[in-house]
Amino acid sequence: MESWWSKFISVCSFILLLLNATHCFSPVQNQALGQVDECSALLQFNESFAINKSVSADPLAYPKVSFWTREGDGNRSNCCSWDGVECDEDFGHVVGLDLRSSFLYGSINSSNTLFRLVHLQWLDLSDNHFNFSQIPSRFGDDLSSLTYLNLSNSLFSGEIPPEISKLSKLSTLDLSFNDLIVDDDSFSLKLTKGNLRSLVQNLTNIKKLHLSEVGIFSTVPDILVNASSLTSLQLGSCGLNGEFPIGIFHLPNLEVLYACYNSDLTGYFPTFNKSNVFKKLDVAGTNFSGQLPTSLGNLHSLIAFSISSCNFHPNVPSSIGNLTQLSDLSMSSFHDVSEGKLSVSFSWVGKLTKLYFLDLAETNIKGEFLSFVSNLTQLEFLDLDDNEISGQIPYWLMKLTQLTRLSLDDNNLRGPIPRSLFQLKNLEYLFLSGNNMSGLVEFDQFSKLKKLTVLDLSNNMLSVEIRNDLSATLPKLETLALGACNLTEFPKFLKNQSELVELDLSGNYIHGPIPKWFWNATIETLYGLRLDENFLTGFDQYPGILPWTNLYALSLGSNMLQGPLPIPPESIRLYNVVNNTYTGEISPLFCNFNYLEVLELSNNHLSGMIPKCLDNSSVLEQLDLHNNFFNGYIPPICPSKTSLRIVDFSYNQLQGKLPRGVMNCTQLKVLNFANNQMSDTFPSWLGALPELRILILRSNGFHGVIGKPATKHEFPNLRVIDLSNNGFSGMFPSNYLVNWNSMKYADENQRTYFEVSTDVLARIYYHYAMTIRGKGVELKYERIPYHLTLIDLSSNRFVGEIPEGPIGNLRGLVLLNLSNNSLTGHIPSSLGDLAFLESLDLSQNQLSGRIPSNLAQLTFLAYFNEDSYEGNSGLCGKYLPKKCEDSESSTWPPSSIVGEDEDSVFQIALDWYVVVPGIVSGLIVGVVVGNIWTTKKHEWFVETFSRKRKPRGTRARRGRRT
Repeated sequence: MESWWSKFISVCSFILLLLNATHCFSPVQNQALGQVDECSALLQFNESFAINKSVSADPLAYPKVSFWTREGDGNRSNCCSWDGVECDEDFGHVVGLDLRSSFLYGSINSSNTLFRLVHLQWLDLSDNHFNFSQIPSRFGDDLSSLTYLNLSNSLFSGEIPPEISKLSKLSTLDLSFNDLIVDDDSFSLKLTKGNLRSLVQNLTNIKKLHLSEVGIFSTVPDILVNASSLTSLQLGSCGLNGEFPIGIFHLPNLEVLYACYNSDLTGYFPTFNKSNVFKKLDVAGTNFSGQLPTSLGNLHSLIAFSISSCNFHPNVPSSIGNLTQLSDLSMSSFHDVSEGKLSVSFSWVGKLTKLYFLDLAETNIKGEFLSFVSNLTQLEFLDLDDNEISGQIPYWLMKLTQLTRLSLDDNNLRGPIPRSLFQLKNLEYLFLSGNNMSGLVEFDQFSKLKKLTVLDLSNNMLSVEIRNDLSATLPKLETLALGACNLTEFPKFLKNQSELVELDLSGNYIHGPIPKWFWNATIETLYGLRLDENFLTGFDQYPGILPWTNLYALSLGSNMLQGPLPIPPESIRLYNVVNNTYTGEISPLFCNFNYLEVLELSNNHLSGMIPKCLDNSSVLEQLDLHNNFFNGYIPPICPSKTSLRIVDFSYNQLQGKLPRGVMNCTQLKVLNFANNQMSDTFPSWLGALPELRILILRSNGFHGVIGKPATKHEFPNLRVIDLSNNGFSGMFPSNYLVNWNSMKYADENQRTYFEVSTDVLARIYYHYAMTIRGKGVELKYERIPYHLTLIDLSSNRFVGEIPEGPIGNLRGLVLLNLSNNSLTGHIPSSLGDLAFLESLDLSQNQLSGRIPSNLAQLTFLAYFNEDSYEGNSGLCGKYLPKKCEDSESSTWPPSSIVGEDEDSVFQIALDWYVVVPGIVSGLIVGVVVGNIWTTKKHEWFVETFSRKRKPRGTRARRGRRT
């Protein structure tokens, strides 16, 4: 027995010795077992990419793979010592790969040797450039041990493969920010074939789920309510919709929640208890609503809070002032559903002394500058744009010594720029545009702000004085905006501004040519240039093609420029030369502009045929050629699917038919071919365009019967249609009126004007201008009110009756013109239901019967114009030549409209065709021919020929920066 036991002990000792020996020599033996193949795989992975130092944004980025080298032959490479590579201690397998911010450029496909690293647990490839390649499904099939996967900010595209859901061990999944430019319609990386629920249902260990800027377009799955380990959920700008599951707010470990910029996402805040651990909470740009709970004060760990551009009720609890750890607070554009912008006291903000970021733009702050801001001495970012702050900029701002950004655009500030402002030595960005500030600005004062890179003083009443010897002392600026600053010449100090990216000198009195020394100084750096509304005559020693090699945006409108169109570089995205006297044809070189988003050539003397290639750019959004002398046939528009939103070829000499390729313009909002020589039937096929809002075919040779719509869903978003002065015939197109659903309600959208914005660097927002014509009268809109709804079918050959039901359902109508046709029957009483109607013309028809008395309910009609019924001999009424049998009881027109002095009203009727200053703020319809309306802020001025007022010119202010 003893002998057997001794043998057993000896055998066990021998086995232990073998195990120890194996452990001692594990690096060599393990390398032989598998590490050699993994090191080889890494080297091949490295060889599949180029190093491009422009693709990584992190300032600390460096090419880690450049230090990967073989040791002798490949079999003796010890990749565990390479930068970014981690191996496990027991077997030597590669388990971690950190190549974030490594300047990698190239594509990843399913054959990449990365997928031979089957033991990988931790993989970070963020902040590189993978050339819009699709994420291979092998991430989920072959790397099943992954617990950490970060592919963010690396320009992947296409569909996220469903195999990613197989990575059930993941604690971190980050696929966010893979778009160069994100808008409402386009995402590089998408999750649409599967859905968010299927992606996350197996991720039971997930702690960090980051999918911002991935196109998801679904609801937030309620299964996330059970993700008890979740610490960070980031779903910003994903196209999410539906109601946000309130249970997510109660997850016990959730510290970070970003649901921002999902405009169709609804939700509300729960009652927060004191056990929460929230640090960052951002629902900005969503449709979250309801009351902000007092329990927000329980978020004791919160350091960042954003509810900008939401629909919360306006009562902001002062308990937010108890969040003493808060360093980032954003409440800009904080709207309430029923009462408009927020109007409350923000005095509690003064308690948040750790704030370094404060954004209260567009929150309806009124009165003097907020005194409590003086307590926030740690502030680095202060944005109070678009409020009603009055008075002068206070001297105590000098106490905010940490300020790097101060933005006070679009308020009612007055007085001079205080000298105390020049003591903010850390200031990098200063925005003061769109105020009422006045006085002389000695530009050399800005020499004290050595870190200043962005300066905007535009659209005040300032007079900027710039000495010619100033250039040596000024900081190197990247953006300079001195619009409407009473300048008379190009500032000489620009000769030495070699880092200038954006320049705005619009609305000044600069005469003569653009100097050659200016483009020599900025030839490589300049991206955006605004010189519109000056007295420029051309370019000094014009080189034929504009010299700026990287120019994105060029705005030269409203000058005295002439000759052929200047040719920009191929990088151009916005080109605006409206209101000049350019002549000649459009150069074929414009066919090379593949990045062009906005082309504005209106109101010049250009001629010839429109080049067929003009909309070659797949990103072109606005094409405006109106009021020139272009002739010939209209070239193909949208030969393939494009981004076109505005097409305006009106007031030219174009012939032929409307190009059928317009059917491909699925994002088209405006189509205007007024006042040409076209000959075609009604383009009913346009009814399939889902976004079309404005259709103007006035004064052409369109003809024939309009007929019935093909489906019940034709023209779903149409709000303005003008078919006047054509040859349409047949029955009144009542079948279409039934389908025009967007005209059936008054649009109460918070946006004041219809606009199409663009992401062009120059930050220019376009308000589409439109002219509607009537009998002896012209309605000219420099900006179109967003709610404007208009039908003009006048001066055709329509017959039949005006339908009672369909016309009365168009309750959003503001203008209705059916004059100069052959309509018969009675005036439908349902017109009295059009509560927003401001202009009505039924003249020169064959209508008969009594004028409905309920038209007196149309309180938006400011005056009555008898001429509106002229030519309808069968009509009767108290104020018409033909009296009804019971005319004494007739109530039309109401006394509220006519007033006591009927003679004066009749005189007004002779001067005015349609009379409608109306009640809606910012809208006036009706201008005598030859007068033009202009805009100043949100006010409209109408010039009537009869009163012979002197026209008032104002400069339109720029839209708010993004």
